[in-house]
Amino acid sequence: MAELLLRMEGISKTFPGTKALDDVTLTLKAGEILALVGENGAGKSTLMNILGGTQKADGGKIIIKGREMGVYSSAGARDAGIGFVHQELFNCRHLTVAENVFMGRLDRYTTRFGFTDYPRINDETKKYLKMFASKIEPAQKIRELKIAGQQVVEIIKSISINCEILIFDEPTSSLTDTETAYLFEIIRHLKANGIGIIYISHRMEEVFALSDRIVVLRDGRLIDTLTTAESTPNTVVGKMVGRNISDFYPQKSSGIGENILEVEGLTVQGLCRDLNFTLRRGEILGLAGLVGAGRTEVICGLCGLIKSETKRVAINGQTVTIKNYSDAIKNGLVYLSEDRKLLGLFLKMMVKQNISATNLKSIRKQIFLNVGKESKIAENYVSKLNIKLHTVDQRVNALSGGNQQKIMVAKWLNTNPRVFILDEPTRGIDIGAKTEIHNMLRDLCNNDTGIIIISSELPEIIGMCDRVMVMHENKIMGEIEGGEINEEAIMKLATAV
Repeated sequence: MAELLLRMEGISKTFPGTKALDDVTLTLKAGEILALVGENGAGKSTLMNILGGTQKADGGKIIIKGREMGVYSSAGARDAGIGFVHQELFNCRHLTVAENVFMGRLDRYTTRFGFTDYPRINDETKKYLKMFASKIEPAQKIRELKIAGQQVVEIIKSISINCEILIFDEPTSSLTDTETAYLFEIIRHLKANGIGIIYISHRMEEVFALSDRIVVLRDGRLIDTLTTAESTPNTVVGKMVGRNISDFYPQKSSGIGENILEVEGLTVQGLCRDLNFTLRRGEILGLAGLVGAGRTEVICGLCGLIKSETKRVAINGQTVTIKNYSDAIKNGLVYLSEDRKLLGLFLKMMVKQNISATNLKSIRKQIFLNVGKESKIAENYVSKLNIKLHTVDQRVNALSGGNQQKIMVAKWLNTNPRVFILDEPTRGIDIGAKTEIHNMLRDLCNNDTGIIIISSELPEIIGMCDRVMVMHENKIMGEIEGGEINEEAIMKLATAV
């Protein structure tokens, strides 16, 4: 019988105004993969932060390999054999990949003169990078890497500790399919070597592909512990959200109209040349392709966020000039970034300030801001988008990822856009919040707002889009429409088969 590595018993945690965890108990055996699921705000990350030593529980106890632990820090958790791959990246952007991997342990890798032994840490890092078939170099600065590359480094950092309990919090949220496949191989290898793994994910296909048991949390409470082989995704989702979600995606468009957006001869220097595409009234256009295909860059070029040229851009038949992002917004073209933490939100500011930031003219009263009107506008969007919070005066960084994503949507809806482009709109959020955002996007589409979705999740592209434009190496390889949209057709174009 496998050794019991961990027992978290009766764990409780209260934040001001919120009961984050209420008497939660879970166990983990050696060589077991335990999936931890629940909607954003269910308490998953709080529970794991307590185990990882970054937060202190108000009640309950943690027993690791038969020994009850007292209060300990993240360093104490590491000493106890606990590794943590966080959803939010904690890399030091100005340091190299190798320096990040061995952060906190560089004193063990020094020359006889007391300097960091860079050839040694670079060689060690290269071994781990090979596991992912990654082209990242150990001496590269973290700031030079895209999000997917930074996520790979974060995973390697934890794997390199040789821990006995390893926590993964949404580890594939920024990985390509190839990197995800390699990660799964590594996880299964770790399992075979007796390491206990706690795997947090909103992706049911990952949960059922990897886990032995599933722990379901809802509103800070333990709802059930299920054996994966005896469960179904619908059963798990039902327990997560406490309600039936009969269809993950809304009904597609019943009628396509004239062009809302026309783009001719879009050129982004060093990336793409003379791209042409349209967006029609009543349709959601998907932009698919593998990581690095150029999807985000094309849209950033269109919106004036990076240097580009176009022969013609027309919105609702009217030719517009877009030299910078301010021009794009004035003409009703807005872009929701894939990175809500770095580029999408003012995390330390209040919810109402974030929502009003894109349209200060609407709340300006001479040289002052009408704070009362600002609150009313924010409360209206909070109600419309079902954002869970106590007050619009809360700071955004106190909210769950799903609610932060909705606030970013509200922020751009406040500009009354004519074309709304969303880059990875549901990355890292739970199935309930995803469904709400999907329904909201379809409602916007049905009410004459043009919608373009960039997504690495093929089920989302297939389920949401009426037409899909597929890119490969900065070129548009083709389009798929209606009943022709399926995974095989998309992947053939995305890989230039």
